[in-house]
Amino acid sequence: MTPTPAVGKDTMHQNPPPLTTTTVTVAYAGGDERRGPLTMGQANMIRCILRDDPTHINIHDVWTVPEGTGSAAVTEALRDLAVRHEGLRTTFPHPPGSAPVDQVVAAEGTFTVTVLDHTELPADPSGYAESVARAARAGRFALEREFPLRITLLTVAGQPVYVALAFSHAVADGSAMAILREEFAELLAGKELPELTSLPPVDLAAVEASPAGLRKSEASLRYWERILRTGPQEMFAEPRGRRPGTDEEARQLTLRSRRGARALAGAARRTGHPEATVLMAAWCALVAHRAGQDSCVTAVPSANRFHARVARSVTTTSQDALLHLDVRVETFDALVARTWGAVLNAYRHSQFDSVQLWEMIDRVTAERGSHFGRDVVFNDVSALPAPLLGTDTHDRDNAEHELTWGPPQTLPTRLLAFTYRTAPQLHISLWAAPSVFTPEEAEGFLTGLVLLLEAAAAGDVPMEALAEVTGVRPAERGPDWLRVDGCWVSPDAVRETLGRAVDGLPVRVQATEASGAEPHLTAYIACGETPLTPTGAHRALTALIPAAGSGVLAPHRYVLVENPPAEPDRSDAWRRLNTIDEGTGRSRQV
Repeated sequence: MTPTPAVGKDTMHQNPPPLTTTTVTVAYAGGDERRGPLTMGQANMIRCILRDDPTHINIHDVWTVPEGTGSAAVTEALRDLAVRHEGLRTTFPHPPGSAPVDQVVAAEGTFTVTVLDHTELPADPSGYAESVARAARAGRFALEREFPLRITLLTVAGQPVYVALAFSHAVADGSAMAILREEFAELLAGKELPELTSLPPVDLAAVEASPAGLRKSEASLRYWERILRTGPQEMFAEPRGRRPGTDEEARQLTLRSRRGARALAGAARRTGHPEATVLMAAWCALVAHRAGQDSCVTAVPSANRFHARVARSVTTTSQDALLHLDVRVETFDALVARTWGAVLNAYRHSQFDSVQLWEMIDRVTAERGSHFGRDVVFNDVSALPAPLLGTDTHDRDNAEHELTWGPPQTLPTRLLAFTYRTAPQLHISLWAAPSVFTPEEAEGFLTGLVLLLEAAAAGDVPMEALAEVTGVRPAERGPDWLRVDGCWVSPDAVRETLGRAVDGLPVRVQATEASGAEPHLTAYIACGETPLTPTGAHRALTALIPAAGSGVLAPHRYVLVENPPAEPDRSDAWRRLNTIDEGTGRSRQV
């Protein structure tokens, strides 16, 4: 899924009620009736819609209505958008208890607009409109029958001021909302919209299902599998961390920095690479440095809009590009050069069958004995035209370097960033999990990003100098933490989790060093009369890993013995015991 950043808290209970509330039914006609399979993006989001809290998965937006615009003009513009874009006329029929496999586009139909009329709006009118839109996210969309937009028109003495909308993520993502916002404004201004050049969802699904599209999906799955089998399973593996995939509430921290914009432009000129590449390299360098990792794995959700056939399609293309960037280079310039190819490789592999992807993720993580976490997300939407980003992105354009805290949002990530603009100021909003970032550390991370860009604008930066240049310190781990199979692992955490998995049987976890290679973990389990196999132990452990503490990876080998030794804290004592059974416990040898 692609998370949508929060802008304001739900403050409806703090505001005076509207003078009147009415519901207007709007009929539309003129489109074509069509039916076809789901796109890969739709299937991905519908999977989340059927599973997740609707307040987390539904998305929202607020459109400003120009002064002097009548209600009839607003509803007419909304009607025109519904006719223009097949995605807005799409439902997903399916029997109860099953997931949709088809989409149906209606030729005609109706939608409703709830009109809230006021004598006056509260002191913070845009914040109030935001709260109305956010409140409409509550409640799951009925995919098989409901119009995918919940529309509220806020008026003052009958005069429209804002349109507050909640969208089903099955038909729109952040980019689609921005396109609709732009077209809505142009319709109200009396402009004629250009012909559509990007594919509607039914046609996009046909392209994806073509032989070339299926080959592309298969290549993407192979690319992801390589990363899942060899990359770090959690970027922020440290004693205070939580497992990736466990939700945390993180406050929005926003950077507005003319300093950062000047530095990014200077670093791009000096290195001869695009600003987007330099910014991605700086982000990955600082994330990997802070996490104490040799590589950075970050999801890049906006990557799948780079092709003309989907650039302005009103649908959901919410599928991640997954960037795996090895940061083991001597200088920042060398990392920038490496980033360009790595980003292109990630973009090329961002179209896939989401059901097959999650089946592969489940299979690979069970075999590896891990739990892959979408720990880090970097969403650079700065290339979108300025009107598509909304008016709030232009606030305080003169800020030389400003950090402001906003409202919290619950997200299943450890670090999420949206880059809204890179000129005339660097404008980034960050959500950093409080389990691994104190407020001071989150502020220091964004400030450190600017400091790195300033240093890179002045000259090449040794990677070993990142702490000195940025002020950001790597994660602290005790001496018992080891790098195992490309991941930071705590043998003590593995032992504790495995002990719970096997119902409290005595367990010893030992790290064995191999010449010139990372250590392997061996788990000894004294099972007594309890029937147990290596496969059973492994399955029990992997079932607990998603909710376990940080640093838990399954042992490479399970050795079953009858009783613990007299000195259970000595590894050599366990090794001398008679073995009942041993093995990897995995369905595939690793």
